[in-house]
Amino acid sequence: MYDVYLNERNDLLVVPRGNSIPIDLNRNWRKKRIVRSVSEQIREDVRIYGYHRRKLPLSRSMNKLA
Repeated sequence: MYDVYLNERNDLLVVPRGNSIPIDLNRNWRKKRIVRSVSEQIREDVRIYGYHRRKLPLSRSMNKLA
């Protein structure tokens, strides 16, 4: 199981359930939900780095503001 967090720019952070947010990423994350399964790419990133982070592309975030 994994915890899913979002920040003010709607960037996504996925960490294993019960683990804390990495110190270098620790700012303004709010917990969104708990999920049971994730994609292979996310699972591999969590295995290697301990977390998965997806930044929302600037063009998409600017479209939401308009």
